[in-house]
Amino acid sequence: MSTHNFGDKLKALLQARAISIRKCSEQTGIDKATISRIINGKREANIQHLRKFASCLDIPLAELLHAAGHPIHSEETHNLSDIHTSMKEIQQTLTASDLYQDNLSMDAVQQQLESYEEQAQTEEGKQIIHNQFNKKVEEVGSIGPFINQLKDFYTHFTQNKRAPFTLAVMGGVLLYFITPVDVVPDYIFPIGYMDDAIAVQIALKKLSN
Repeated sequence: MSTHNFGDKLKALLQARAISIRKCSEQTGIDKATISRIINGKREANIQHLRKFASCLDIPLAELLHAAGHPIHSEETHNLSDIHTSMKEIQQTLTASDLYQDNLSMDAVQQQLESYEEQAQTEEGKQIIHNQFNKKVEEVGSIGPFINQLKDFYTHFTQNKRAPFTLAVMGGVLLYFITPVDVVPDYIFPIGYMDDAIAVQIALKKLSN
């Protein structure tokens, strides 16, 4: 889809919701001139723009990604929905997508998880989880069974009735999911959430042990 066509769609969405460019700018933090240029087809909306527009318009990010011409393949979505997808299959999907060439390793996810587990035990980390988890779930939508597991982790974490170790592990995964900067960037939709599923697997294995 051309930038002009996407601009027309964005304009129509704003009009349907009675949201002015000024109000959109206030809600997204995107400069009014930038929004105008996107609507007029004079500027391409980047991933961050699309993410903010999706939140402002209360629609799935995937819809805007598709409208902006970002390919979303059904095969990738199928792989993403399987929490038991192997590392090898995920790497093959990433390579085939031509969107992400770096090597995805269990060690890389594990290392980042350990950092988040420490943060989850701080007041700042707890506040991030309490304030941002549900918003992130709404933004992502129900794209896989691992979402249900994350919701279960969130329930236990907020109730704070488990052992400190258990809460740290669950909190680490929740922060991994919430934070956009992880092993595979979330903006590579939908494969950007595959490492979140891997993070859930790591946590479940750690808790079972």
